[in-house]
Amino acid sequence: MDLAAALAQLPDDPRVVVTGNHATPWHVLGLVDSELDRYRLWALNGQRGLPDRDGVTLETAFVGPGQRRSPRLSYVPSRLSMVPRLFGTALPPDLVVLHTTRPRGGKVSMGVEVNVMPAALEAARRRGGLVVAQVNDHMPWTYGDSVIDLELIDVLVEADTPMPGAPVTVIDDESARIGELVAARVGDGATLQAGIGAVPDATLHGLTSRSGLRVWTEMFSDSILALEKVGALDRNVAISASFLFGSAELLEWVHDNERVELVRTEVTNSPARIARNPQQLSVNTALQVDLFGQANASRIGARIHSGFGGQTDFFVGAMHSEGGQALIAMRSWHPKADCSTIVPLVDEPVTSFQMTAVVTEQGVAELYGRDQREQARQLIEYAAHPRVREELREEAVALGLG
Repeated sequence: MDLAAALAQLPDDPRVVVTGNHATPWHVLGLVDSELDRYRLWALNGQRGLPDRDGVTLETAFVGPGQRRSPRLSYVPSRLSMVPRLFGTALPPDLVVLHTTRPRGGKVSMGVEVNVMPAALEAARRRGGLVVAQVNDHMPWTYGDSVIDLELIDVLVEADTPMPGAPVTVIDDESARIGELVAARVGDGATLQAGIGAVPDATLHGLTSRSGLRVWTEMFSDSILALEKVGALDRNVAISASFLFGSAELLEWVHDNERVELVRTEVTNSPARIARNPQQLSVNTALQVDLFGQANASRIGARIHSGFGGQTDFFVGAMHSEGGQALIAMRSWHPKADCSTIVPLVDEPVTSFQMTAVVTEQGVAELYGRDQREQARQLIEYAAHPRVREELREEAVALGLG
């Protein structure tokens, strides 16, 4: 069956679920867009270049730069761990577009991006939907839930295109200080969850002297490879994640590497599964944290900027882990908005709350186990920028936290 004939069988206004983040199968997506007048395009963290025109509805539970501010955006609030369940209930897919390796022994690998795609594939197969794969020789072969039977795919389309690489992260002085403070809290044998960016990179680079570290995370980048190179990771435990993004060296390292296990989202992000990891460290960021310890990491001026992502899942799991920590790591002053990130009371919907501590370049505010007045004092004295501390003290009194 060729692609055009397959697409002709789809219902009107079908839901198309496509591999997101930095593994989007751009060639096949372009062909789909040229064949379908109207459709709903589901992609997590959709990148710039997604079809954004009349007739296309951009659906997602985590908004990326290719979806943000679009008048055609349909944001579905959901914990990332719950998205796979949506495909079997409220948001059934009619077409799933994967980005895979070339077949090997009757199977293909989804390479750098597993995420919610196994659940989407299974939901489509159950309801007689269509599964298409863009086959790419540049996609590394990874193991775990990444490997799927070729018989589950209806159409293969060959398109050898280089995989995108992550830009080199520049660690500025503030990020380095935050990373240093976070790293000081991590002991040997801890389990790591951290994303990409200056603060996570600074944190993980600060752990090169540790031993027996484990990785259970939503995604990882080159900083995990750096820990592997110096022997800081436990070689007897798989590196588990649902997707990855990094340099050409990272892609070469994960190719055919059985140490790396790509796991479906409903497993990696299951709070119950996360809680079983020893000393689970979860490091996330936020746009604002208020004096009640509530974090807004999703919205700006009530407009959706991103979404819950994995923050809510990993914070709950880490807090239930033996010796676990859930940390918000951020600058005390927002450079673009020119305002404090510690505020009296967030005026946006809350993304998460009840974390272990908030870390800024100013210091560490310990929150867990403190009463609300002490939490507010910790945030003001140790996390907030000095220029707003007096104002925050006054606001704390007005809020009954003084």
